[in-house]
Amino acid sequence: SFIDDLGADSLDTVELVMAFEEEFGCEIPDDAAEKILNVKDAIDFIEANG
Repeated sequence: SFIDDLGADSLDTVELVMAFEEEFGCEIPDDAAEKILNVKDAIDFIEANG
């Protein structure tokens, strides 16, 4: 998970999601963002929705 792998707290994970949105030009709804717990989840979401 981002928390375990990167030492990220909840604010860090929000900032990561915002960075993904900006970098990949997609919008990640809050309910989807709550399910993005690790790098693989982020990649899967961006590939499916980006």
